[in-house]
Amino acid sequence: MLEKKMIIHCAPTLAGLKTANMFNYKFSSIDTFLNELRDSNDKLNRKGVYVEVLKIKEDRALVYIYRKQRLENDLKKPGVRELLWQYGYQSCEWQHCREQLRKRLKEYDCFPHEIGVFLDYPLLDVIGFIEQGGKNCKCCGVWKVYSNECETQQLFERYRKCTEVYQKVFARGRTLVQLTVAA
Repeated sequence: MLEKKMIIHCAPTLAGLKTANMFNYKFSSIDTFLNELRDSNDKLNRKGVYVEVLKIKEDRALVYIYRKQRLENDLKKPGVRELLWQYGYQSCEWQHCREQLRKRLKEYDCFPHEIGVFLDYPLLDVIGFIEQGGKNCKCCGVWKVYSNECETQQLFERYRKCTEVYQKVFARGRTLVQLTVAA
């Protein structure tokens, strides 16, 4: 079941088009879920893809799928350090950022606004969302867009098409490992 959810919600990351995705996963047994998580990492880590839990609440987990090297590069992009600093991130090293993000997720019922940085959203859109309070965006898709509308809509279409193709191919028997592009 976890693999199917990963295909539905994370195909662009599995395909190498996007740094990261996340989704909520409802489980009936924490032990079964943790075994599925471990199994997924055993399969995907050698391809540079990692699966982690950012938060567990009752019978739900916030699952984060990411390409570690790309994420480390994203955290070093111009302006990211300054944005994260405003929210208590003392370093842009992945290990520190991961722990601070988990802490911030526990503090809020909704998502902390800087989470877009961890999901490969353009920094200008993350900043625009924060400054505009989520209003006045140019368009909305995977995220709310505040800059480069045409370019981002084309990207959204690539993500949509990728997800559609991955779901069809997975339903026909391709495995998660076969569908994951190596880093």
